[in-house]
Amino acid sequence: MVALDDVDFAARPGEFVAVVGPSGSGKSTLLNVLGLLDDPTSGRRLLGDTDVTSLSVAERTRARKESIGFVFQDFHLLPTLTAVENVAMPTAFDPGDASDRAANLLARFGLGDRLDHEPNELSGGQKQRVAIARSLINEPAVLLADEPTGNLDTDTGEAILAEFERVKAEGVAVIAVTHDPLVEEYADRVVDLTDGVLTGGLPGESDPHADADRRGGRDAGRTAPGPQVGGDRG
Repeated sequence: MVALDDVDFAARPGEFVAVVGPSGSGKSTLLNVLGLLDDPTSGRRLLGDTDVTSLSVAERTRARKESIGFVFQDFHLLPTLTAVENVAMPTAFDPGDASDRAANLLARFGLGDRLDHEPNELSGGQKQRVAIARSLINEPAVLLADEPTGNLDTDTGEAILAEFERVKAEGVAVIAVTHDPLVEEYADRVVDLTDGVLTGGLPGESDPHADADRRGGRDAGRTAPGPQVGGDRG
C-alpha cells in the first residue's frame, strides 16, 4: 500500500499551510514524514537548507527537538504531570528551568489559572491548548498540527488560530492537517491530499487569488524555503 504517492511539498518560513482531504488519505502520514517521525521509501527531505533524509536516529531526534513542534490530535499529555510540567517537558534535559517560559505560554492561551492542574482536571479544549503551548516551548522553526481545532469551540478555535498567526509572524512555518473550514480561512495556502496524491503542495501552485480571498488579504509571509519533502513514493 502506498501512503504518499509522488509527493512534492514545501512551506516557507512565516507561511500557514492547511492540508485537507478525506480521512485515510495520508494527511497524518505526511505530517509524520515532515516531522522526521516516519521515513519515506524514496525521495528527499530538507529542513531549511539541510538534507535530513539520511540522518541517524539520534540526529533526527536532535533535529526534531531543536526545530520542530508537534500538536498531536490526541494531545499526548503525561497524566501525572501538571499543565506547566507538560509544557516544559521537551526541555527536561536542557540546562536551566523552563517553568517560567512554560507558564507564560499557558497564560498566552488563557490557562494562567490552570498551571497546576493535571490532564484529568482539564477539559478537552484546555488539553488541546496545553499541547499547543508545549509545541512552542523550544521556539521551533516549524509547527506541525494534526487537527488543532478539532476539540475546540468556535471562539477558542479562533483564539488558537490567531495565536498561530502570531507565531507565523515570527517566521515559523505552520502546517496543519484539518477538516475545519475555519482553519482554511486562516491559512495562506490550502493543499489537498486524496489517496496519497497531493495537489498544490509547492508555493505558487495554488490559485493566489483564491488564497487571498479566503484569508481576507492576510500576508503570506517570507520567501525562504521551509520544510520540504519530495520524491517518488513514500
